[in-house]
Amino acid sequence: MPIDIDTLNGPQREAVLTTEGPLLVLAGAGSGKTRVLTYRIAHLIDDLGVAPWEILAITFTNKAAAEMRERLMGLVGPRSRGMWVSTFHSMCVRILRDDAERLGFTRSFTIYDTDDQKRLYKEIMAELDIDPKRFPVNALMGRISQAKNELIVPGDFERQAVDPVGKVAARVYARLQERLKAANAFDFDDLLVYAFLLLKNHPDVLEAYQRRFRYIMVDEYQDTNHAQYEITRLLAAGHQNLMVVGDDDQSIYSWRGADIRNILEFEADYPAAATVKLEQNYRSVGNILAAANAVIANNQHRKAKRLFTASEDGDKIEVYLAADERDEGRWIAGEIERRRAEGLSYDDMAVFYRTNAQSRMLEDMLLRAGVPYRIVGGTRFFDRAEIRDVMAYLTLVVNPADDIAAKRVINVPRRGIGKTTIERIEQFARELGLPFMDAAELAVVDPDVRPATQRAVGEFTALIKTARTYEGELRRVIEMIVDQAGLIEALEAENTDEARGRVENIREFMGVVEEFSQTHADDDALYEAPTADGEAGEAPARVLRGDSMADFIEWVRLRTDLDTVTDDGHAVTLMTVHSAKGLEFDCVFVGGMEESLFPHMNSIGDAASIEEERRLAYVAITRARKRLYLTCAQQRQIFGQTSSNPTSRFIQEIPAELRRTSGLGSAGFSGTGWEKRGSRRGIAGSGTEAGEGRVFGRSSASGSAGRGDRGRAGRSGAGAGARDIGKKDAAKVTFAAGDVVDHKTFGRGKVTKVDGDTLHVKFAKTGQTKKLLKDYAPIVKIGG
Repeated sequence: MPIDIDTLNGPQREAVLTTEGPLLVLAGAGSGKTRVLTYRIAHLIDDLGVAPWEILAITFTNKAAAEMRERLMGLVGPRSRGMWVSTFHSMCVRILRDDAERLGFTRSFTIYDTDDQKRLYKEIMAELDIDPKRFPVNALMGRISQAKNELIVPGDFERQAVDPVGKVAARVYARLQERLKAANAFDFDDLLVYAFLLLKNHPDVLEAYQRRFRYIMVDEYQDTNHAQYEITRLLAAGHQNLMVVGDDDQSIYSWRGADIRNILEFEADYPAAATVKLEQNYRSVGNILAAANAVIANNQHRKAKRLFTASEDGDKIEVYLAADERDEGRWIAGEIERRRAEGLSYDDMAVFYRTNAQSRMLEDMLLRAGVPYRIVGGTRFFDRAEIRDVMAYLTLVVNPADDIAAKRVINVPRRGIGKTTIERIEQFARELGLPFMDAAELAVVDPDVRPATQRAVGEFTALIKTARTYEGELRRVIEMIVDQAGLIEALEAENTDEARGRVENIREFMGVVEEFSQTHADDDALYEAPTADGEAGEAPARVLRGDSMADFIEWVRLRTDLDTVTDDGHAVTLMTVHSAKGLEFDCVFVGGMEESLFPHMNSIGDAASIEEERRLAYVAITRARKRLYLTCAQQRQIFGQTSSNPTSRFIQEIPAELRRTSGLGSAGFSGTGWEKRGSRRGIAGSGTEAGEGRVFGRSSASGSAGRGDRGRAGRSGAGAGARDIGKKDAAKVTFAAGDVVDHKTFGRGKVTKVDGDTLHVKFAKTGQTKKLLKDYAPIVKIGG
């Protein structure tokens, strides 16, 4: 069935019909580029008689390649199977399989994944006597990967290395390539390097591929690195029929080696190139596009284009000025529920943030409101490896008999305690019936253990013992433990983007500690509280002490043990803006729109980095189809410290007539009860009076409600029957099926089931049943 080119708009049609010579297609966000690519291939095959095997189409992800193959199957049927539609790396594997012998490999070569690669690096470092504490393996892997992507061979790399890490990396790089060759193996970056060397140094091989691929198409060209650029240039040199598709305004991966110059200088590389701009957007309403255009126009290094749409203007962009990050999260949760009540599915909503550390408070507030969420391209805050490491250290300090925690961190960060030593300690523990930590102390004097390893084990056990003696404010104690363990220092030495993100998460964890301490500062007094007959009594159930590390660990475990997806599988998507590229949602929230967060503090002061941050903001804005919300906070506790930053320049760059602002300093703001702004008080067990019952998980800003402050507490539509009880009694309040409750976001509901600390509540307003933690959610028990 011939394709119907008349269904395309003017520029799309031009891109499809321009088949000869170099072609640059600047495809704005949501402008239908996949359609153009697939229609162009179908036109070549159906209308121009090009053989499918003469066409090469390169995409950036396996998912994109699979989608393109599927669409082509629909357009040209089984003939599409003869085409190469693949990622750069897959294409290079095919090229190398045919001619590996020319490079000194055999066709049965293997490809090392990151884990294999890391093991090999560690072996080489041991062989060359390189200290992994001074030169972390990830730092060396990062430097060598960068060199490979820039096609710098070991000899040249050694000549260019000036700093200590570079010089060590040069030694490892040379040995690495020898070891890989001996193992008949390539790592991921080698696939590009060796495919380039094969094509460059073997003219007959290059000529065969040039003859074969008469038409070459590369998608997401703005994300190509130098090696990919050179391979493309070699393959296209024969016929010059190279079409590249991309959007310089969405180039956000420079930290992965992507070079925006490849797309900006395409016309200089190919002077005969035709250029087509796809500017009609089929995704977003007018106001969202106008905002995106206005922001990106501030970048100097870009190709001029302006997106437009035939659809209506739609709602204005909502800007919410929050008091703090907790208020920001609460407001986002409330807006999500409002949209949900209007019939929008959770699946059609997403919350974006610039750094992973921001997700912690957003997760927290969504959990409280019972909004189901899933994290894409990341891990839930408390599930992240570095947070689990910190928690394992704290667990060991509280409970040295926890063998799982001990084994997790005995060599984190690396201390030179290997698998053999750990197995030996486990053997002692089994034979003598001891906990792992006690058995570890025996290893310190075991003559069969190397002196360096004995020292390392001794330092670890001493660290845990010493930490047990620390006293004082909980956050300071935990900071000392993290500091003595060297967790942050080891990550900083890696000097990679990933490691910097992990450091940010550990600093954010200190904010969790602070929140816990502030939440439960008053609870310590309850341990001495007199009973009704005037004698000091035991602590009531579920009251946690703000200075107790054991209580803190329990509190963290409790708050992470809640199912975050509804029974029907629908959930709001949480992700970083980087992960969001290529996706779209009806309703998008972007949190943390403040200077030093977005744009990120690492970029401020560098013009090129600020332009990349602005492209990132452009990507965030253009993910939204119908509604866009941008939020910022007057003050924010992030990475464990409180800061007040100005509103992001990217909000200011959106014309005022496109924005509607609410929040602090605007008429629309009011806060009551659990969501009272400025209150940093927290979660479990501190019930306070609110009208006819108890609010759980939130005290009023002053902390005095429930101790006789009836004026403040009466705001939530109180009726008769409210008893003035203190926290001690509030902590004892229980729920049963049939109880009527009130929730700040969802209104009245009935408890349908009690499952331990989890309540199943059916709300009258929405008809939904939600799972809420008893000591966590902002709920009031009605009547007594």
